[in-house]
Amino acid sequence: MVAQLGASALAARAHEELLRYWAAQRRSGRLPARADICPEAFKRLLPTVSLIDVVRLEGGGIDYRQRLAGTGLYSVYGREITGMKLTDLYSSSAADYWRAELDAVVADRKPRVGSHSMAWRGASHVSTLWLRLPLASDGCEVDMILGYDAVIGLKSERAVYASGIRAA
Repeated sequence: MVAQLGASALAARAHEELLRYWAAQRRSGRLPARADICPEAFKRLLPTVSLIDVVRLEGGGIDYRQRLAGTGLYSVYGREITGMKLTDLYSSSAADYWRAELDAVVADRKPRVGSHSMAWRGASHVSTLWLRLPLASDGCEVDMILGYDAVIGLKSERAVYASGIRAA
């Protein structure tokens, strides 16, 4: 339990770091675009950073596709997830969870943070502490989401690597 509390504190610091960076890229209240984001600014977090495309469907619906998934996410999901849609990646209940969270990021144009159990994948001892940040090419309409996942519950070495954070 103590190890997980320590990992949670490290995850919170990583979330704060990325959120501060994202907020600094905003100009006059407008959302940053993907072009405003320089991955080198948060290089140590890259293993579990993702970019999610907001795919606008005919008829007004929205879908989501993993444009990019950091190498640390491979060990979490057990496969490469780049290019996958929610329904390709998750069980139906997990896909519904992520759709609701991502829909809120798009609609509210605000960051969201939460925790999600990996029980849907048969790993109830593993969870992700996640952060999703809206990006907009035009500064207004969200067309991409910057994600960061800190993984809690993996064996200590793998958890540190997968979360992209290092203990001090």
